[in-house]
Amino acid sequence: MIKETEISVFPNKLDDRELYKKLAAKNLKINSSDITSIQVLRRSIDARGKLPTYKMRIKVFISEFRVEEKVKFIFKDVSKSKRIIIVGSGPAGLFAALKLLELGLKPVIIERGSDVQKRRRDLKAIQQDGIVNPNSNYCFGEGGAGTYSDGKLYTRSTKRGDVKRVLNLLVEHGAKEEILIDAHPHIGSNKLPKVVLAIRDTIINNGGEIHFDSKVTDLIIDNSKINGVIVNDNLEFIGDSVILATGHSARDIYYLLDKHKIKIESKPFAMGVRIEHPQQLIDSIQYNTEKRNDLLPAAEYSLACQVDNRGVYSFCMCPGGIIIPASTEPGELVLNGMSTSQRNSPFANSGLVVSVTEDDWKHQSAHGVFAGLEFQKEVEKMAYEIGGGNQQAPAQRITDFVTRRISKSLPETSYIPGIINSPLHELLPKGIVTRLQKSFFQFNKSMNGYYTEEAQILAPETRTSSPIRIPRNDETLMHIELKGLFPSGEGAGYAGGIVSAAIDGERSAEAVARYLIK
Repeated sequence: MIKETEISVFPNKLDDRELYKKLAAKNLKINSSDITSIQVLRRSIDARGKLPTYKMRIKVFISEFRVEEKVKFIFKDVSKSKRIIIVGSGPAGLFAALKLLELGLKPVIIERGSDVQKRRRDLKAIQQDGIVNPNSNYCFGEGGAGTYSDGKLYTRSTKRGDVKRVLNLLVEHGAKEEILIDAHPHIGSNKLPKVVLAIRDTIINNGGEIHFDSKVTDLIIDNSKINGVIVNDNLEFIGDSVILATGHSARDIYYLLDKHKIKIESKPFAMGVRIEHPQQLIDSIQYNTEKRNDLLPAAEYSLACQVDNRGVYSFCMCPGGIIIPASTEPGELVLNGMSTSQRNSPFANSGLVVSVTEDDWKHQSAHGVFAGLEFQKEVEKMAYEIGGGNQQAPAQRITDFVTRRISKSLPETSYIPGIINSPLHELLPKGIVTRLQKSFFQFNKSMNGYYTEEAQILAPETRTSSPIRIPRNDETLMHIELKGLFPSGEGAGYAGGIVSAAIDGERSAEAVARYLIK
């Protein structure tokens, strides 16, 4: 017999399986000696009481042996199969490639950035010297932006595809098995490169191709059908379909589509700042204790409210993490966050952003469909110039931001290029400033102590999602005008994180297979 139940244990008892049996037996009203095995299905931290506990959903095997259920993936030799061009090697592109291998189609990945090993040099250059390589950086390169931004795997996109399948594929390629049971799983920026390398090996060993330092500079189109792409201005890659999985920062792709009069659309997105607290402060708020138990992970949070009919919310929260420069062009400044698997930095940071619409960028209306993108660029350029042109970030204590005064000093920061004391209340767009100011008081009601002079904001956080959508048919997932083109993932406007992008990549691969069968 197999039954399920829920139990709670203190952190120091997390590995005590005999305790699991006793608690399960009590819940199910059976003898603990009749329990032959226990499998943890779901695990989360419950910090509502005086002492935090781990709350778990478990499967209990009663008087019968547990059979290990290992998910198997069968990747075919596709070396002589139909070629599918995939532009971009982020989560959407990589998972589209893996699905194509299962479907018997050959993925040919075109990646403008470098592989994960070479990419480290470009990350060092932007962190320490303020030098931005426009083709290889925190956003562009093998694995995409997710490779070096913590690897948070939590998603609400459970209705769009099989989340468990995506997680199992990551485990298959070296991720820790805990991601299968944790409520908010993550891998860590120090572990993700090895997972990405293993996925690359799977693709190549089964007949697929990956081409690095290969920027798509044009499209090969004939009679309203895409037949391939041109790379680095002179090299042709021909395929039976093209999956466009370029991520939300590949602006040149939007301009390229527009040049060919291929329909794209503007869409709302969000912009704001990166907020940084001492991690110990967040721990004390979330765990109701002065010092976090070493057996508990660095505490995280998720906040959202409505201010003046717009959403204000935390985004990409990185407990025990650092703030990084995610700029993709010289002359701009963009911030993001990351953390390693141990999440052991003394800082906690998160995006804190406000929903923006065309009312915010109407002064850029002359740019048509690119008005929102130009608004995004305008803020990034402003922050770059204030920072002195070397990736230093404008910063301000949140208490001074709210009271509209210059900070006399700034707290320590995790941001390696450094910060510049700045009046962000005067520099950021007014609609963002006023809503952020009001949001701090609402968030402080949820997390007493969140609004404090110990916290500061760095600007800007602008790349929460793409300001452009590439429209596609809801059923075929193919572009509404161009045959054979399958827009996918964050850059196309259909995902918002590693898992949702991976799911969308798989869906695009399946859509390609259906298209080719016809």
